[in-house]
Amino acid sequence: MKELFEPLSAGKLELPNRLVMAPMTRSRAGADGTVTGLTAEYYRQRAGAGLIITEGTQPSVRGQGYVDTPGLHSEAQVAAWRAVTGAVHEEGGRIFAQLMHSGRVGHPVLYPDGGLPLGPSPIASGDRLYTPDGMLDHPVPQEMTTADIARTVEDFAVAARNAVAAGFDGVELHGANGYLIQQFLADGSNVRTDAYGGTVANRIRFAVEAVQAAADAIGPERVALRVSPGGTSSGVSESDTPELYSALIAALAPLDLAYLHVMEELNREMTRRIRAAWPGTLILNPHPTADSFPATPELGAQALRDGVADAIALGELWLANPDLPARVKAGGPYNEADRATFYGGDHRGYTDYPPLP
Repeated sequence: MKELFEPLSAGKLELPNRLVMAPMTRSRAGADGTVTGLTAEYYRQRAGAGLIITEGTQPSVRGQGYVDTPGLHSEAQVAAWRAVTGAVHEEGGRIFAQLMHSGRVGHPVLYPDGGLPLGPSPIASGDRLYTPDGMLDHPVPQEMTTADIARTVEDFAVAARNAVAAGFDGVELHGANGYLIQQFLADGSNVRTDAYGGTVANRIRFAVEAVQAAADAIGPERVALRVSPGGTSSGVSESDTPELYSALIAALAPLDLAYLHVMEELNREMTRRIRAAWPGTLILNPHPTADSFPATPELGAQALRDGVADAIALGELWLANPDLPARVKAGGPYNEADRATFYGGDHRGYTDYPPLP
């Protein structure tokens, strides 16, 4: 699978291979959203990736959607992340922070003031939040005012600047998997009648403004966006996916971003449409069929050969195999991921997966 080991440019970064570590929530930050020494070791072990994209990191207090997830909105959080980026860079790696505002995928127990999560419209996700005290239904979110929207756009810009201050090579805004940016994109979760809802042009507005704000803050070559066209995570639904993402890609293409990251949702034709329209680097988490979860190096190499992607993001394999490039070159074997340790806990299932002897 030599295609996976060819160099690639992403913004001003030179990636030594095309095996990207996908963002994966691990819920091991402190209660104040600060990462730990274990986090630094976890990412250091995986510095052989062409690019590491971190777990979803909230750009604001109200952006949090899960327990024990990290942030990039306080001085303590920025200082803690410096140990992570320093560890990765010492090993010769490259690392982007994924900025994830969860929107309606949240709960008052996560916020110091006990307030409601925010969303484009007062429509609940239908999902639940895991807490140590049990599962809690996501409430109907507070519909964002135009002032809320402007403040949240600025939160992305501030978090991008904080990421650079923390030593990150760039940021990826999370516009996929049912979180706030996709909530605005999807007409099932966005029924607004103002400039941020209704038409496709209005529903892409928040995504474009957030990306533009981050690009203005740190330079477009350090900014990327993740999307999941047609995805239905956390109750989102899109009735007009082809038109919606064609418009979004057309609006973002002139910005000359570092890359576009596509979480494929069983629709290779949509991926081909995006690849044809996107002029820059495209990273694909390949899932062309229902039996392609989790994604594999073989699926990735085929996507590169088919010309639908420039690099491949893998998740579960990176989680369990810190030396993934060496294992791919050797044809395996691969450690099996322990699903019981995916979220929360200590070093077990986090930093104790063995490398090849």
